[in-house]
Amino acid sequence: FCTWITSTENRLYIGWFGVLMIPTLLTATSVFIIAFVAAPPVDIDGIREPVAGSLLYGNNIISGAIIPSSAAIGIHFYPIWEAASLDEWLYNGGPYQLIVLHFLLGVCCYIGREWELSYRLGMRPWISVAFTAPVAAAAAVFLVYPIGQGSFSDGMPLGISGTFNFMLVFQAEHNILMHPFHQLGVAGVFGGSLFSAMHGSLVTSSLIRETTENESANNGYKFGQEEETYNIVAAHGYFGRLIFQYASFNNSRSLHFFLGLWPVVGIWFTAMSVSTMAFNLNGFNFNQSVVDSQGRVI
Repeated sequence: FCTWITSTENRLYIGWFGVLMIPTLLTATSVFIIAFVAAPPVDIDGIREPVAGSLLYGNNIISGAIIPSSAAIGIHFYPIWEAASLDEWLYNGGPYQLIVLHFLLGVCCYIGREWELSYRLGMRPWISVAFTAPVAAAAAVFLVYPIGQGSFSDGMPLGISGTFNFMLVFQAEHNILMHPFHQLGVAGVFGGSLFSAMHGSLVTSSLIRETTENESANNGYKFGQEEETYNIVAAHGYFGRLIFQYASFNNSRSLHFFLGLWPVVGIWFTAMSVSTMAFNLNGFNFNQSVVDSQGRVI
């Protein structure tokens, strides 16, 4: 059994992290689908005004969501057995906690599984390091922010409109657009998109043709071939003349390290921005536009 679990010959690698990842992600996915379709309304604000989020209660794909746990629960751990009945658990938004906690455990195991497979194949570990960025971002909005604000009801709803509502409320309460770490995250995502498009188009435009004009250039490529697929010198020359010489990488390792580093560091900073604002260390407010209920500048 141990040999089979850790075998790299399986079509999908399982690994010891996979032993925990598979049941947790299956649980999160199954409960998400069931709750998205059929969960009854949830008393998210703890004021006996339930909010409906499921399809069977009048929502569509855009407006539907898994509604966060009730403010009456706060950040208490709320498994099914802590409720007096299943109806009470559903009314207080128990499925949200179940889904979020299983999901976060599952994606953390996915990081470990990436490292484990890399280790078994003799690869370097940076794939798993890169994946820590989106996991940190998910942990920030689903776990750290609710803890900082004192209630899972402040977590991000699991739905499209719910996500947008979370963003608008977050901006109103924390001025996130003026937080330097969030600004670095924007640069990371937009810059990563730009660099990815530039790199992909440059490589595709400088493929070494091994075929005639009447065949696809793709036919000249064989998976695992020793020869270069594209001419990095030509790509470097083109881009160096388009912008200026030192704007272009002439080293493939440096180039790909940069392509990986830029968005990952940006998303790390975004996760840190949400995690600091969770404890009300908010974005800059130079024009004193954000005030509390007493009119005092925040």
